[in-house]
Amino acid sequence: MDLTLRFFANFREAVGQKTLEREYPDDATVGDVLESLVEEYDLDLFEDGEMRDQLSIMKNGTDVVHIEGPETSLSDGDTLSVFPPVAGG
Repeated sequence: MDLTLRFFANFREAVGQKTLEREYPDDATVGDVLESLVEEYDLDLFEDGEMRDQLSIMKNGTDVVHIEGPETSLSDGDTLSVFPPVAGG
């Protein structure tokens, strides 16, 4: 399946561009895609084997924590947006 990956802030800097178009196996999950990004770009997406709590990973505009987290399934044409932790008050 073909996915669009969008990156923001320091993740955009690490990847070197705002958007990537990538092909993944039809049974890939959000976690699979994130793991491939960690391997390729050394992004800081996991802590102790779990997706970082402060990350915001959006599938077609919906935060994956409100779906199935890293086990969220993907479909051809989906867009994943990767936002870094945000701090402030």
